[in-house]
Amino acid sequence: MDPVIVVGAGPVGLALALSLSRLGVPSVVLDDTTGPEPVRPARTAVLREDTAGYVARLGCAATLASAGTRWTAWRTVRRRRLIERVEFGPGGLWTSGADDAPASPVHLPQHALTCALRAALEGEELARIVGGGRLTELEQDADGVSAHTRGPGGTWWRGSYLVGCDGPRSTVRKLLEIRFPGRTSVERHAVAAIRAELPWPGEALLHRAPGRHGGAEVCARPLPDGVWRLDWLLPPGRDLVTPDALVARIRDSLAGWAAEPALSADAEDAPQPPRGRGQARPVPPYELLDTGVHTVHHRLARRWRHGRAFLAGDAAHLLGALGTQGLDEGLRDAENLAWKLALAWHHGASETLLDSYQAERRGAVAARLRAADQALPRLRDGGAGRLRRAVPGAARGHATLLTDGHLGRGPLGAPPVHACSPLAPAPAHTAATPVGTLPGAPVADVPVTAADGSVVPLRERLGRGLLLVLVAPGTGVWEPRHWRSAGLMPRLTGAAEGLPLATEVLVAEEYPGAAAHTVLLVRPDGHLVTAMSGVRPAELYACADAVRGGAFGGAAHQPPAGGGDAAGGDGVAGGSPGAECVVDPVGTSVFHSERD
Repeated sequence: MDPVIVVGAGPVGLALALSLSRLGVPSVVLDDTTGPEPVRPARTAVLREDTAGYVARLGCAATLASAGTRWTAWRTVRRRRLIERVEFGPGGLWTSGADDAPASPVHLPQHALTCALRAALEGEELARIVGGGRLTELEQDADGVSAHTRGPGGTWWRGSYLVGCDGPRSTVRKLLEIRFPGRTSVERHAVAAIRAELPWPGEALLHRAPGRHGGAEVCARPLPDGVWRLDWLLPPGRDLVTPDALVARIRDSLAGWAAEPALSADAEDAPQPPRGRGQARPVPPYELLDTGVHTVHHRLARRWRHGRAFLAGDAAHLLGALGTQGLDEGLRDAENLAWKLALAWHHGASETLLDSYQAERRGAVAARLRAADQALPRLRDGGAGRLRRAVPGAARGHATLLTDGHLGRGPLGAPPVHACSPLAPAPAHTAATPVGTLPGAPVADVPVTAADGSVVPLRERLGRGLLLVLVAPGTGVWEPRHWRSAGLMPRLTGAAEGLPLATEVLVAEEYPGAAAHTVLLVRPDGHLVTAMSGVRPAELYACADAVRGGAFGGAAHQPPAGGGDAAGGDGVAGGSPGAECVVDPVGTSVFHSERD
């Protein structure tokens, strides 16, 4: 079988190739750049708990620990008043630790993440990176994809599937003639990376209405070695941010924070005390490392699959307003698509399995964009100030909404729930029992015991196949050789061996909301398929069969002729002819306000 062709060697393309390699699928990564990743301290990534765990499983745990930082708390401040303070747990890469404290995101420079993924990929025998070639042509047939690159090493490449991870100006998307509607310049931010001592070491800050040059909002997020990334929300328009104006913002923000180090909840929401004419607040020492202007666009590709070609990352979606993280969503694309392509490569796949990538991931990103589209008028329009004065608690509600986007909570940030996935088992096929996780949602990262007796976080076992987790309180006091042959374990092991997908059996002392002898079936990307009471082999088989989209070797893979959208590029969800459905509801302005 031909390898999977991955176009683009950014974090999403590298993560996808790594995932495929771990699943025994060869890949070729076509990189049109030359030379090492540029070092830009002001260009950073914030990874939520689930995506940080995914990157760690790919072999980048050491980089997350050395080049990244976890915040001890998050402060939301309006003028001089503390609106909200969220304390994070002391947990490691996959768990938040004790007392149910939330886990902090991991904040690290994007070049460090890219270099770590590239180094991990170079150690894989099944993957290779080919640089210096620019994609110019793309052809599909019933058996595979052919891609032509032009450059020093230009040639024709043959692949079983192709995934475009080549960024906002995706050549793959343009060759497939897929529209990319949405909004331009939703938000603009001036960005600076500085080395300084701020009054709240280790804590991130969202400061609204901070001062003269600070504008409407500034965010300060710590990095290792005393480095901070500062983001100032710019007013609407395309005015240039001059170096002098940016330095004025830095100095004004630092001076204000040094003058009011506590920013406490008891401080009066009032102007600063008057100073004498010409009197300036002292500016603490700082070192300016990097600057830039970040423009946020909101766009969503009309289709994410066309025959054997797929889109992922910025090639498929752009977002980032109100604290949402585009790289987070791109890594979720890679994790969702990798195991499905691996099944297709090894065994063949039904159209349902391959179409489910677009249904799940495009649906999740569309919901995120809708939430941001609905929240922006409340948080950014000029009438928001009047609303805060008229409605008690409005300022706190707006601050909480912004915090949700930055910390991965609520509609703006929480991990997606694939409740209506095409891979969800039919209700008639399973007598599900309720647990603390909804079907389709990411599982809780509880400690589990593997067959070899090792105790590891549940998410550490993801990515290899299905997981069957038996909730059996008390097994921790027994040696594995005893409980593996006792109780429900022999029957559960036998059921796992009869499933149509590779399955690992794990045991948990407890799981949120689950009674003893509950069995959880978990997808390779960590989403719960179902939970049932006891071992039910027939139901487990039906659920596993639903996860793979029906029997292997389903409907033959016939991409539409011509390489364009099968219905004029305006409303087809899958890649097979005739499988048409509306991908966006009528009246969703964020998807139809602009065209390419």
